[in-house]
Amino acid sequence: MKTYLVGGAVRDQLLNLDNHDKDWLVIGSTPEEMQSHGFLPVGKDFPVFLHPKNKEEYALARTEKKVASGYTGFECYFSPDVTLEEDLLRRDLTINAIAQDSSGQLVDPYGGQEDINNKVLRHVSEAFSEDPLRVLRVARFAAKLHHLGFTVAKETMALMQMMSSQGELNHLTAERVWQEWYKSLNTQSPHVFLSTLKQCGALKIVLPEIDCLFGVPQPEKWHPEIDTGVHTIMVAEQAAKLSSSPTVRFAAQLHDLGKGLTAKENWPSHKMHEHTGLNVIEALCERLRVPKEFKQLALLVCEQHTNIHRAAELKPATKLKVLNKLDAWRKQERFHDILLCCQADHAGRLGLENEPYPQKDIFLAAYQRAQSITAKDVIADGFSGANIRVELDKRRVQAIRAG
Repeated sequence: MKTYLVGGAVRDQLLNLDNHDKDWLVIGSTPEEMQSHGFLPVGKDFPVFLHPKNKEEYALARTEKKVASGYTGFECYFSPDVTLEEDLLRRDLTINAIAQDSSGQLVDPYGGQEDINNKVLRHVSEAFSEDPLRVLRVARFAAKLHHLGFTVAKETMALMQMMSSQGELNHLTAERVWQEWYKSLNTQSPHVFLSTLKQCGALKIVLPEIDCLFGVPQPEKWHPEIDTGVHTIMVAEQAAKLSSSPTVRFAAQLHDLGKGLTAKENWPSHKMHEHTGLNVIEALCERLRVPKEFKQLALLVCEQHTNIHRAAELKPATKLKVLNKLDAWRKQERFHDILLCCQADHAGRLGLENEPYPQKDIFLAAYQRAQSITAKDVIADGFSGANIRVELDKRRVQAIRAG
């Protein structure tokens, strides 16, 4: 029985990246032997065990055989005679197929270290094409390692394109799609997840609402990049620079989904895209079972981003309506997140990445002035019932105007 550190822990160690999860591979053992040493079995489809003390995962070496469609259609074989090289061969990328023994010696049968040095994401074997989830995983790793200069190998991209065209990705569950998307939102370059999926043809399968934005033109006066899909990628990149919050990044990526609908009837105008996009976001979030806080922020950004862009033109009463709609009084952090999304939208235009965004300061100033007027003050002056809200709004409008 021999144990090896494998996967992301070894990869990130070689890349000098933080990694707090350790996965261990066990060669030459059986489930019975593992349990006799106090390991707790937790694997459903193949034997995985938790260490009795530190609770790290230990998996028995295995091979896999494709027996049905989708990422679950595998038959696993595990036995003490499965070798380290056979187990590593079933892994997705060469950089994830490196093992480290107890003495610190690396075992790298498929060139993972060379690909790390060359900053290449390359599949280990043709068996890569048997698991559609790997297309999304490669896109996520492309996002995770983009800042280090990593790119997808040409032959791996070709394999991903083939998998997308042959319908394998149609078998992915909503939970798996959202899981990979969510993980990409926590990388340094979430936009690369989307652009990689677009390049290999997977975006139209897993996120068709975003894919349909590509090829949709916008007025060059406002959008020098013209293409709405290109703009969306640029906004996603800017949002990641402005905020590390996955909810902010998610909302920024979805803010223009309505343009995929309005373009069909109203071009060259995208009038009302702020409202048509709401149903699209609702449907997408329902399909992928996106958490409530992600959906809520995306809906508010979609609905209000044009109003916030027009901050300098809005009347004080309209500014107050926007602040009330956003419930800025009780949800200050969310209000700031919405402003960041709008700033990312503004910056996500060709050649305008560093242009100032005074609209954020205008709305913050209006919020601060209006917030100084409280319901407590209104009640103290003798107002009651429905008149409290009427008088509160009246005074807040006056406060915004006075600024």
